[in-house]
Amino acid sequence: MAKTIKVAVLLAGCGHLDGAEVRESVLALLALDQHGAAYQCIAPNAPQHHVVDHVTGQPVPGATRNILEESSRIARVGQCLDLASAEVADYDALVMPGGYGVAKNHCSFAFEGADGHVRPDVAAFVRGFFDAKKPVGAICIAPALVALTLRGHASAALTLGDGEGAAKAMAVLGQRPQLTSSAREVVIDEANKLVTTPAYMFDDAKLADVFLGIERCIAEVLKRA
Repeated sequence: MAKTIKVAVLLAGCGHLDGAEVRESVLALLALDQHGAAYQCIAPNAPQHHVVDHVTGQPVPGATRNILEESSRIARVGQCLDLASAEVADYDALVMPGGYGVAKNHCSFAFEGADGHVRPDVAAFVRGFFDAKKPVGAICIAPALVALTLRGHASAALTLGDGEGAAKAMAVLGQRPQLTSSAREVVIDEANKLVTTPAYMFDDAKLADVFLGIERCIAEVLKRA
């Protein structure tokens, strides 16, 4: 009987401006399910950097939300594991949907770019997959988290779409940014078992194209698990 691949899905909240990008997260889970993989949603039990009103796009003064609680909106009640209880050894691969929460809650890339830092628990978890040579899929802005996590340890080919500014930040971090022309594309770094796809780094991307890129990313990750 073929082994069922178990994948950790690291979420950053719920909502593309301050958490995980909902569409990317759901499409990643759908692709994993379609390919017969088992998955576990995971998130830190900690406050978000801030809360954004998704009607106005503006931060809400004084508002607070919890990353694990918000991620559970996507994972469903009781189905999102606290990162503090997650072990790399329990999974065959890691997938990280995008959303600004990745660059605000998991790390400070949104505010500090190449000078940013990563939450220690997130850094340890993500680095653990690379150290164990297990495949990692990073969607949308999540490659920036990878770049910060690998800074000084490894150089990887990855994509954040066609943005020159983001590419420069990746290069400063010692990574090898690859410009892509659409959300349908993936970049594969065989040496690091890293697969990336830009998704909504293209703001005007069609949902069908975003899914195609994410499904390709998931398929390539699972091939290497």
